[in-house]
Amino acid sequence: MDDAAAPTAAGMYDYYLGGTAHTAVDRAAAEQVAQLLPEVGDAAWANRGFLQRAVKRLAGELGVRQFVDIGSGLPTQRNTHDVVAEAGTGGRVVYVDRDPVAVARGKELLTGTDGVTVIQADLREPEVIWDHPETQRLIDRSQPVAVLMVAVLHFIPDADDPWGIVRRYVDLIPSGSFLAISHGTGDYASERNREAILKVYASTPTPPTDRSKSEVERFFDGLELLPPYPGAAPGVTFGGLWGADNPDDADSDGSRLFYAGVGRKP
Repeated sequence: MDDAAAPTAAGMYDYYLGGTAHTAVDRAAAEQVAQLLPEVGDAAWANRGFLQRAVKRLAGELGVRQFVDIGSGLPTQRNTHDVVAEAGTGGRVVYVDRDPVAVARGKELLTGTDGVTVIQADLREPEVIWDHPETQRLIDRSQPVAVLMVAVLHFIPDADDPWGIVRRYVDLIPSGSFLAISHGTGDYASERNREAILKVYASTPTPPTDRSKSEVERFFDGLELLPPYPGAAPGVTFGGLWGADNPDDADSDGSRLFYAGVGRKP
């Protein structure tokens, strides 16, 4: 990609994952964060692992065939549509991102891929996303749909009422649909590192707000949370643990940088 004037969260995330869809300024900002928090790469992979495990469970065991992936960033490194395709034919995915660079690059990467589209829209406008012609083309509103908000809600400040925004999405989807969320947290980072990292991300167009476990749990109000792994009670857990075959092995410092959960609309 051509270099840009400012780093983007999507480009930095791609760099953590070892991708190629990032700029020099993305790399520089990501390396700043990695110096302060070496486990950030582990966190990125744990988060991507949550996405893949959640989509695999939804598309496989739970039979969901349509997905709206909001704040998707760049569809690289075995993303949603790849996992859906592994579960069988007929899956449909709408990727949504507000970043025009990510959307343009996503369209290039998805050229010739059936049942998948990428649209430019803001998470804060659920009705615009739901009524978009491409969403209407691929998503049957009468059938269950999985709405994915993976590592994106922490870019919505409290002033914009992210809980209210999520509730609007839940109101739009039919009974039997699912909501999957992962969200960054500072619960297990030192205050010094937390402030320094937030300062680096403040140079991006979407500076983040980390939140506590109870704040993340609020996003699932009114939904039936799934057990995150065999033997666990339904609830929100660390990102790397959700869907893990062996939660003890999956626990790590990077995994503890975000919470994750999947809820079903009754």
